[in-house]
Amino acid sequence: PEPAVAAVPAPRASGAARPVSAPVRIADAATVRLLRPGDRVDVIAAPPTALGGSGAARVVARGARVKAVPPGDAARPDAGALVVLSVPRSTAAALAGAGVTSSLAVVLC
Repeated sequence: PEPAVAAVPAPRASGAARPVSAPVRIADAATVRLLRPGDRVDVIAAPPTALGGSGAARVVARGARVKAVPPGDAARPDAGALVVLSVPRSTAAALAGAGVTSSLAVVLC
């Protein structure tokens, strides 16, 4: 017999707006060290071409709440630093996608 497969229920409208935790790697580790849990930040994505002046940076998240700032890797300061943000699920997906193709920066609100 075929194994039973449980259906995954669709998210409820009220649950879709509930914040999730999104780990985000920010390019400038020194900037992340300035952040504290509870701070609000905007997250900016700068594609590699934008760093050379020929592309456009874009805001990926506005007013995201800093949930945690994990300890950085002192052996690799050029690797950026991690920050955990509390954002809506759709914003978390946008942040994950932007982190793959762009350098991310934060602006303290």
